[in-house]
Amino acid sequence: MTPEERAEATRAVVQRMEEALAVNSDDMASHFHEDFRWMGNQGCGTKSSLAEFRRNWQLPLRAAFTDRDYKTERFVCEDDWASCFGHIEATHSGPFMGIAPTGKRVTIPYMDFWKIEDGRIKDNWVSVDFPSVLAQLGRDVFDGHGWEHFDDGSQTPPHPEGGART
Repeated sequence: MTPEERAEATRAVVQRMEEALAVNSDDMASHFHEDFRWMGNQGCGTKSSLAEFRRNWQLPLRAAFTDRDYKTERFVCEDDWASCFGHIEATHSGPFMGIAPTGKRVTIPYMDFWKIEDGRIKDNWVSVDFPSVLAQLGRDVFDGHGWEHFDDGSQTPPHPEGGART
């Protein structure tokens, strides 16, 4: 198989899994390797098996957010690696990080990096922008100290003393 063919096969594995997640499929074993690992950023946790992924990520996400629409904006595939960024549009209909259901429609930005082995996902590194989701639900996890204020001009960014040394 050429590198291009392997990249396309990798893309197909990930896209089949995403389609299954979008329709609430419970058949995850056909998409994930038996030694699957899911490594998330702070707030998301780390899952060392498919059972943990299902119990501690997939089902809580389904409970907190219904009417999910997955929007992958860009895939990049090389050999047996794939990555993407996108977002989920969903309705906040269950408890999330201590916030009672609001019924608000939110955007959940994410980035994924997958390692494919034996035609299934072996490893998945994930970054989900939970601070953005929480802000949409009225909670500022940065307590007004987010650097967005530098961008909008409402605060002056600090600089090292003595000039702009790097």
